[in-house]
Amino acid sequence: MTPTETVAPDYGLDLVVPGRHLPAGAGIAWIGEGWRLFTRAKLMWVIAVVMLFILMVAMNLLQGLGTVAFQVLNPVIVAGFTVACRNLETGGDFELEHLFAGFRLHFVRLLTVGVAFIVASGVLLLLFGLAFGFTALEAFMGGDAEKMAAAAGESPLPMILGVLVCIALTLPLVAATWFAPSLIALNGMGVAEAMKASFFGCFGSFIAFTLYGLAMIVLLVLAMIPIGLGMLVWMPLLIASNYAAYRAIFTTGRSAAAAPGGMVG
Repeated sequence: MTPTETVAPDYGLDLVVPGRHLPAGAGIAWIGEGWRLFTRAKLMWVIAVVMLFILMVAMNLLQGLGTVAFQVLNPVIVAGFTVACRNLETGGDFELEHLFAGFRLHFVRLLTVGVAFIVASGVLLLLFGLAFGFTALEAFMGGDAEKMAAAAGESPLPMILGVLVCIALTLPLVAATWFAPSLIALNGMGVAEAMKASFFGCFGSFIAFTLYGLAMIVLLVLAMIPIGLGMLVWMPLLIASNYAAYRAIFTTGRSAAAAPGGMVG
């Protein structure tokens, strides 16, 4: 090891691979655990989310290149929040330096996850464009229903089926990258190993994830009512509850508390 290398800390978490299969109610428990982590450092969570929003806006000013760069960096950013969640769980504080953990440790692996997601998404969109035309692709990405209807012509059924197929093929990709940043950051797993574990972990608790997703959508709608200010709570809840899901599915280790379907101590 050279003097410039950083030793990855031991977060005290033992892996359970391929992961536990949790009951449906676990998805709601993750939200409860996420809320508990949020309330431990409410101000820091809000500051972190505002910083993330500013970064996203700044990168989007670069048009398409900035958007792609942000997506590639997403696993690195998620890894930082994951480290913050682990520190809160074990009784520590949420510090801004936690957010940069992904840039200091396993950066290349985390970046590779982001690149893999972008490349796979690009292939799916390219196939859609080749099948239905790039005008339809532009309308699909922009959410323009009128343009999509015009591109579909008299028979919209093939286009509808194409959109459904794209969504169906995107689900495994999302599953493979959902927990990968946490598994890499906290457990030091390799890219392929982490993506494989994430994929089977998501689908192994599919019903729990379905209920979790529906509940988070309802909370998102409520968060948008007060001119979107509720997003300052919803975003931290999303991040922290996903950490809770990772803990419940993949790990054992020291925690401040444990609940059925929640984090395991």
